[in-house]
Amino acid sequence: VQIGTQCWFKENLNVGTRIDGANNQTNNGTIEKYCYDDNPTNCTIYGGLYQWNEIMQYTGTHGLRGICPTGWHVPTDTEWTVLIDYLGGKFVAGDKMKETGTAHWIPPNSYATNESGFTGLPSGACRWSQWQDFANMSVYAYWWSSTDTSEVYAWTRKIPQSDGYAFRSHGDKDYGFSVRCIFD
Repeated sequence: VQIGTQCWFKENLNVGTRIDGANNQTNNGTIEKYCYDDNPTNCTIYGGLYQWNEIMQYTGTHGLRGICPTGWHVPTDTEWTVLIDYLGGKFVAGDKMKETGTAHWIPPNSYATNESGFTGLPSGACRWSQWQDFANMSVYAYWWSSTDTSEVYAWTRKIPQSDGYAFRSHGDKDYGFSVRCIFD
């Protein structure tokens, strides 16, 4: 979907072989993904959940193709900022990016317009805590950037069900979040 000067996937990436959420994704030559609650149907609806090193194919180069298809790449933190700014800034962009209605988001989701066509879904996260739990499906959408902030953290974007805010935060690289690819 074309949003301003950028072209984004219109859905979360869903590529790779599913592994159980209790296991770490590994540098084994196979793209591995988590499906929320270890249920493959959730990957079909929401896309896969990936640890940061897996999406980056175990390199730390910002803007790298990573696990995205040829001609696309994992967006940098700056590319996410361009999108959020184009949609009016962090206080309102989330509603313009969220799927409307409550088929996937918990109610009320009343301000979601999806006017951007991004159709963000609340895929939640995997390995959210030291207990390797799945968390926040129907409540939050989380996406990785290819920009890390340290050995442990990388920049993310998240959108809550409760308002139109598009948060910029850093996520632990061991968490499993969604990926949206951006055109080169």
